[in-house]
Amino acid sequence: MELGLKGKVAAISGATQGIGKATALRLALEGARVAICARDKARLEQTAQEIRAQGGDVLPVQADMTQSEDIARFIQATVDHYGRLDILVNNAGTSMRGPFLTIDDAMWEQDLGLKLFGAIRACRLAIPHLKKQGGGRIVNITTSGAKQPGAETMPTTVTRAAGLALTKALSKELAPHNILVNTVCIGLIKAGQHERKAAKDGTPLDQYYAQRGKAIPLGRVGEAAEVANVIAFLASDAASYVTGTSINLDGGMSGVL
Repeated sequence: MELGLKGKVAAISGATQGIGKATALRLALEGARVAICARDKARLEQTAQEIRAQGGDVLPVQADMTQSEDIARFIQATVDHYGRLDILVNNAGTSMRGPFLTIDDAMWEQDLGLKLFGAIRACRLAIPHLKKQGGGRIVNITTSGAKQPGAETMPTTVTRAAGLALTKALSKELAPHNILVNTVCIGLIKAGQHERKAAKDGTPLDQYYAQRGKAIPLGRVGEAAEVANVIAFLASDAASYVTGTSINLDGGMSGVL
């Protein structure tokens, strides 16, 4: 299927591993020009080299999505380099969770700063450029746990629930400008944070994923490329009538639609 992404410009946060990296590569292979950001400069350059090796056009920008100045520099660098912006993927984040009484103010502020305020600030800066192009796409990465939070899942489920509200409200406000806003609610997806946890526990990675997959109806942990495929669809012409929608991508784990 031709997705109509050739020549489009996408800005993707948290793009040096997992979902962000897979998305950058997927969009680049579709002919989009991608700007990627992350905090680790070495990993950022390595990711850019991998994308270029496969024929992709990529701009790496070192930036911390908890810092407003960095976010502004990332969006401006994208527009300065490519002359436009069509797609924003708010992906930067990590899973921070625990018993409620163990979560102090600093942890709440850290989680909200990265996942919620990072997305808010990026959207605020990107929207004028999307309007200039006559429309665009915003895809926010949240989790299915935001719809059905379990015990000891804060602050991440609360922050992600706010991301759902941001998505829905923005979709209604921006619809007259042909800017479509959607969210992908992920479940357990292979990523660097899981690799680090398995290593810390001394568990072989395959064994770790096999064990975690037992609780998932499809019987396995998801691949980052599977999330990237859905993001590419939402960013494409094929999704031209889809806005204000959440897509559960969790192997069937969620008990809600």
